[in-house]
Amino acid sequence: MDARHEPVLLRETLEFLRGGPGLYLDATLGDAGHANALLAAEPGARLLGCDRDPAALEFAARRLAPYGDRVMLRHARFSELPLAHGEAGGEPLAGALFDFGLSSRQLDDPTRGIGFHHDGPLDARMDPGVGEPLHVRLSRAGEAELAQVLRDYGDVRGAGRLARALVAAARTGELATTRQLAALVARVLRDARPATLAPVFQALRIWINDEMAEIDAALAWLPGAMRDGGRVVTLSYHSGEDRRVKHALRGVPRVASQRRFPVMDDGAAAPTWQELTRRVVVPSSEEQAANPRARSARLRAFRRNPR
Repeated sequence: MDARHEPVLLRETLEFLRGGPGLYLDATLGDAGHANALLAAEPGARLLGCDRDPAALEFAARRLAPYGDRVMLRHARFSELPLAHGEAGGEPLAGALFDFGLSSRQLDDPTRGIGFHHDGPLDARMDPGVGEPLHVRLSRAGEAELAQVLRDYGDVRGAGRLARALVAAARTGELATTRQLAALVARVLRDARPATLAPVFQALRIWINDEMAEIDAALAWLPGAMRDGGRVVTLSYHSGEDRRVKHALRGVPRVASQRRFPVMDDGAAAPTWQELTRRVVVPSSEEQAANPRARSARLRAFRRNPR
């Protein structure tokens, strides 16, 4: 399976991200579509490309090989960005891109157990070498925790009823594949449409990969890593992701996270960044028609104010 993921909002991303020569971070390298375009368009750009998915890094390494020593790749999740950046020399960043979406490669690979279009083991880990597969985690989950996950990360109606069914099936070994999960959701919610299945799969994937806490970690680290005038572009696909970007970079107050990673101090966030996008940027109707998976994308861009 070698079909490439179509980079979302590519033209708009480059327009906001490019800020002259320097070191750029692509924290979610994926298939390297955005990174490849940036390196081609900005001859003075060098890239630190990170991803928690080893398979994505392998593919990106092949794609970016023509750029030689302009590219450094690291296997790292967001909470490990400080270490990866330090190992790369710690040069203040000219720009940083965070694309919180999945690649078509991940969704369409049945062995990853992330999507519902193909049957495969119910895994859903972004890094298959770390932690437990989703079906194992579900067998130990509590109903109340799982119901909250479905509400918070998927806005799932009937979350409590579905959580009970998920826990029961997982503990009896009847929830080991993506097809079994899709069938259970369809039976409990009485709806087998993708619009019903997708939020459930999304919520469980976010939960098992601790994605929101990882985003908090990256956004907390970012101000000190950017050079004055450095640019940040984020691509969000879920309201929880977009809220975190607004809270940390725009300076919208919120209750401090109780998770293990720190959150930007609201008092310090407001003067740190200038927002370059007056309103959220969304894909054009033409792009959505050509790439339906782009339809939920939301782009925001910020510039680091002088210290």
